[in-house]
Amino acid sequence: QVQLVESGGGLVQSGGSLRLSCAASGGTFSSYAMGWFRQAPGKERDFVASISRGGTSTKYADSVKGRFTISRDNAKNTVHLQMNSLKSEDTAVYYCAAGVASLSFYSGTYGYWGQGTQVTVSS
Repeated sequence: QVQLVESGGGLVQSGGSLRLSCAASGGTFSSYAMGWFRQAPGKERDFVASISRGGTSTKYADSVKGRFTISRDNAKNTVHLQMNSLKSEDTAVYYCAAGVASLSFYSGTYGYWGQGTQVTVSS
């Protein structure tokens, strides 16, 4: 059983940056691909980014490509999402997820989820 805890969310102005972190415990972190998803009010949960087990491969949603960067530190059991040039449409609850299918954009392939962290971008 893997437990995931996100942190780093908050309120930021449009054009600003935030760095989200997700700390994992209770499992072998390096055996899981990791992903970030987000859910805005009244909308479905959407894929943001994913990273392979070793951290050598990444995948991004078109809406964040070039602005967001996913990374992981297997020695510290953490995954990060660096978010730059934030826009109001990035406002959402951001979720960290762990799964066995590498680089998947499909939420159903992730078996473990964090509680989410709120990101609010003011225009």
